[in-house]
Amino acid sequence: MSAPTRKRRWLTICAITATAALIATPAGARPDKDGQPFGARTLAQLAAQRTQSAGAVNPRVKAEDEDNGNEADEIAEGAQQYAEARTSPGIVAPGAYGAAWTGLRNLPGTGGRWRNVTDLPYDSDDSRYRDVDSNSSGGSGNVTGRMAAIAADDDGYVYAGSAGGGVWRSARSGGHWTPISDSLPSQSTGALALDGSGRLWLGTGEATTNADAYLGSGVYVLSDPHRGAFSPRSRVGGDELESTTIHELRFGGGKVWAATSAGVWSHSTKTPKGAWKREFAPHPEYLPGGSKADDDSAAYKNIANDIAIDPKDPSKVVLAVGWRSGDDYNGFYTKVGGVWTRITHGFGDLPTDADDVGNVTFARSADGSRFYAIDQSPKLTASNPDSGLEGVYSAASPFGPWTKIADYKQLAADGSALTTAGYMPGVQAWYNQFLTVDPSDARHVYAGLEEVYETKDGGDTWSTVGPYWNFTFPCWSIDPAKQTGDCNPTTHSDQHGVAIGRYHGKSFVYVGNDGGVYKRPVDGSQDASGHATDWTSLNDGTIDTLQYYSVGVGKDLDHGGLSVTGGLQDNGQSVLRSNDKVMGSDFGGDGGDTLTDPANGCHIAEEYVYLAVQVTQNCAVNDGSWVTDPSKATSYNVAPADNATSEARFIAPLAADLKSSSTWIAGGRHVWVQTHGYAIRSGAEWKSVYDLGAGRTATAVAASGGKVYAAWCGPCNNQGFARGISVGNADGTGWHDVTLPVDGTVPNRYLSGFAVDPKNADHVFLAVNGFSRHWTEGPGAGVGHVFESTDGGTTWKDVSANLPDVPADSAIVTPNGGLAVATDLGVVYRAPGRTKWQRVGSLPAVAVLQLKLSPDGRTLYAATHGRGIYTIRVRDCG
Repeated sequence: MSAPTRKRRWLTICAITATAALIATPAGARPDKDGQPFGARTLAQLAAQRTQSAGAVNPRVKAEDEDNGNEADEIAEGAQQYAEARTSPGIVAPGAYGAAWTGLRNLPGTGGRWRNVTDLPYDSDDSRYRDVDSNSSGGSGNVTGRMAAIAADDDGYVYAGSAGGGVWRSARSGGHWTPISDSLPSQSTGALALDGSGRLWLGTGEATTNADAYLGSGVYVLSDPHRGAFSPRSRVGGDELESTTIHELRFGGGKVWAATSAGVWSHSTKTPKGAWKREFAPHPEYLPGGSKADDDSAAYKNIANDIAIDPKDPSKVVLAVGWRSGDDYNGFYTKVGGVWTRITHGFGDLPTDADDVGNVTFARSADGSRFYAIDQSPKLTASNPDSGLEGVYSAASPFGPWTKIADYKQLAADGSALTTAGYMPGVQAWYNQFLTVDPSDARHVYAGLEEVYETKDGGDTWSTVGPYWNFTFPCWSIDPAKQTGDCNPTTHSDQHGVAIGRYHGKSFVYVGNDGGVYKRPVDGSQDASGHATDWTSLNDGTIDTLQYYSVGVGKDLDHGGLSVTGGLQDNGQSVLRSNDKVMGSDFGGDGGDTLTDPANGCHIAEEYVYLAVQVTQNCAVNDGSWVTDPSKATSYNVAPADNATSEARFIAPLAADLKSSSTWIAGGRHVWVQTHGYAIRSGAEWKSVYDLGAGRTATAVAASGGKVYAAWCGPCNNQGFARGISVGNADGTGWHDVTLPVDGTVPNRYLSGFAVDPKNADHVFLAVNGFSRHWTEGPGAGVGHVFESTDGGTTWKDVSANLPDVPADSAIVTPNGGLAVATDLGVVYRAPGRTKWQRVGSLPAVAVLQLKLSPDGRTLYAATHGRGIYTIRVRDCG
């Protein structure tokens, strides 16, 4: 479907997806006016070469032009699809993940220890990989996974809260990081804040409402953040904020205030004991225990975004409340006569009507003389393809009157890289926002959207100090001898967190985004275009919060040993060869599923989104010479036709036959097969062997010896959710839909993965996502997470046994006949001949989305969505 259709569809179902134990978005591809998602392809000077080579190098051009290449739409749909896997067919009750974590921790453990293989720098500008599908030379430098919140003090300590990999501490103004929240049941960060006494407050549950944002377990406080670590015992209050997201934590009048997905709450800062007080929820009947708690729209009926407190009189408070896609309760509230009342007038330029108040972020100066706000408009988000940003505002009081000091057109004209129709500053303002004020200057402000903006005069003038990337600027060059030609390094795109701190007497601003943490002097330097010249990446490899969807392993024929690769949320495809001290990135945008030739690790198929597949046979090594000679490209787009028709999921399934690495299976509406392996050069080489049916799309595929299994859903959200399994042969014969009994033998939930016994293609295991009927209210939710068939998928048996009620993402049969299963909270293993499950090693509470074996079968690789790639010896699994 087209991008506009996709957007409208998202606006109607976002309420459903937001009910998950994760909320909903991989922020991926980078579009330009031609709909091209990859870095170098955005260059206007390459338009002629693109046109000439479209058929050979990029047959996706036409299809993506029809889709407008709108990343904001892609993020929204990715959000829906990632979340629905864990929620459909119904609404997941609060507490599901907490119970799962407790159950998993109580399982008996195996021997052995996990080893992180990606705990080294990851250079997104690695000059080895400047092929057509790479973002190398864009200027982001070393990257890691998404950072949702940042805090910093005046002693050089910096705290970075990641989307799915916990909180990290640096004592050196960034770098040399240490994790400090690994013992918590939630590794998803919503907010970080230092109070006046130096204590560090953590609000768990990322509030960007994006696809891979998990709910949290509450608020925690760390009295000695320089040396201590968060523990479950450091939780503030009771379970009032469990299974919520927390957008901001603010302090005033001896209270800490929390803006959450369940309204606004407060707690005394003097003691962690005692319950949280619910200050305001616009629709309390939709909260747990309320009369409408089971309503499909319950999850977005009480969204709070921020709190502005007047430091001169902390009893004067303004709440910014509202769901990003619009609802009748959206607006600003304050107490009048002891009752929270919507503000309807006297706010000046800052809108107060529900249609124009969405995601809002406040900031104030240290002396309380100036307040600032960013406002995302639901109306603009739905109607304006260029931007959803209503504006940036300033006032002398949180009660106004507010004056608009910037809009998206002004920011675009002030050095932005986002100047094309359909993708301008604030197009993702529902996802990207931060604000902070220089403590020493009330008119010096940093604002974050997709880019980083700075004003030194209270908003009269702005500079894009952290542009999206450098590709669109005259200073850019793909020259491998330089990082970005004559451009200065910039930050990664998509901003979420910001803080200002001091180190050795100098002030720095720290920003967190989809690529990790970056810093520059608060009063830094700029070039003639207003771009900062002094950004430093703090992603030195000691902080690994990389969010992998997949992993691939093959022999490194050039250096010996193994090459490890994987697809990442908004950080492309990483390549780690056996002699590397630094990982490189050979594909850009969102990296989805991955195929790697076990016999040659430089033979790689990398999925972008919606089944767009790129293939290379040299690790996509390229010095950029394809810019002047397109025939020198070494990676090729080979997407099956379902990519062009948008009949594949955001992260679509891709697999190789266990018996033949040259036979690939891909799933969209159709089951696709191609038999040319890594020598494939065109999407036309795929053959549709089965049509799953209109409205259906594959969720998992697997094959062994020509026998193919495909799981599907359709509809895939909780409005009539349906799932099924189809089985047939790679040559197109014998295809049929399996009849799944209505008695719940296989639950009516998202079917996420197959594991085929390499010794017997009729012996197969099925991993099932979501939660059992105990937590899921939808019809036919059923129980169980792992099922076994010995007759080619005709009948199934629940083999979950003592496995906790935790979403299962994938599975793999180990060479000794054991079964390893990846879950949202770690890896479990069932030894051959056994029925009970064990927890494999000890990982933080991080989602493991895929498991692969090394070419010799002795090592298990786990792609975690927040803590990089880990390995463990198979013999240590049980």
